[in-house]
Amino acid sequence: MPDRFIFTDEAGCFTFNKGQNVSRYFILCTVLMDDYEIAADLLALRRQLAWDGFELGDGFHASEDKQAVRDRVYETILKRPFSVQATIMEKSKAQPQTRTDKPRFYQYGYFYHFKHGVTKFLGADSEVLVTTASLGTRKERLAFENAVGDVMRQTKKSKAWKADFMPSASDPCLQVADYCAWAVMKKWERGDLRSYDLIRDRITYEYDLLSAGAHHYY
Repeated sequence: MPDRFIFTDEAGCFTFNKGQNVSRYFILCTVLMDDYEIAADLLALRRQLAWDGFELGDGFHASEDKQAVRDRVYETILKRPFSVQATIMEKSKAQPQTRTDKPRFYQYGYFYHFKHGVTKFLGADSEVLVTTASLGTRKERLAFENAVGDVMRQTKKSKAWKADFMPSASDPCLQVADYCAWAVMKKWERGDLRSYDLIRDRITYEYDLLSAGAHHYY
C-alpha cells in the first residue's frame, strides 16, 4: 500500500474565448494526504444530512451544493490534516501551441504543477497513489500519466507511484479536492474569499503559472 495519497481536480472550463459563463482561469488542484480517513467522515456526514432532510446529489460537489451543505462539508474536512496545492492559468495568456487540444493542455499544466507544487512535499522513499477525477478520454488520461511520470522521473521524488481514475462521486477524497479547487477558483474569478479563507492555512502552493505573460491571445 502507498504511504502518500494525492487527489486531483480542476476548476474552470476548457473554452478559449471571451463569453458568458466562460471562465477566465483554469485551475489545477491537488490535495495531499497521509491516509484517507477523511472519506469515512464525509460518508458519515452524507448519511446525517440525508437523515436531516437535505437535498443531495450523487456526491458532494461545491458548485452545486447549497451553502448550508458546503458549510458542513468544510467543517468536516478541516478536522483532518491535508495540504492543498493549486496552479492557476489565465487562459487568454496560454500560447496556442499549449492548447491545441485538451490532452496537450492537461499535460502542460500538470507537468509544472507536479514539478513545482507537489514533488517538493514527497520523500524519495514515498510510494504514492495519484487519484484524479475521471478525464474524458483515454488520450487525456495518457497525457495526465505522462506529465506526472515525467516529473517523477526527473525529480526522483518518489520510490513508486500509480495513477487511478474514477468519477468524483465515487470517492469522497476527490470531493475534498473539488471543494478546495472551487474555493481557489472563487478567489481568482470573483475575489470571493469566503471559502478560500477556510482552507487558506492548508495551502502550501498557489502559483499563477502564466503570470509573466504579457500577451493575451484573445
